[in-house]
Amino acid sequence: MVTLALREAVKEYVNNADVRLLKMIKALAESYQEDEQELSLSEEQYQIIDKRRAAHLKGESKSFTWEQVKENARNAAG
Repeated sequence: MVTLALREAVKEYVNNADVRLLKMIKALAESYQEDEQELSLSEEQYQIIDKRRAAHLKGESKSFTWEQVKENARNAAG
């Protein structure tokens, strides 16, 4: 419900906007889309992740418990 109300409020701003506001909204939307595209992984990256996951599940890679990770971090910081 909050999303719907927010969407309607934004539509109202757009419907009453001058050219300056419309240009800003357009730039914001384009920037948002570019950021979303940057966050996606390539097919090669997915393949690397799948390969590493498979190795981990077979016990072929080194892994740590959460306690070991915290201890390593404490030791590195000191």
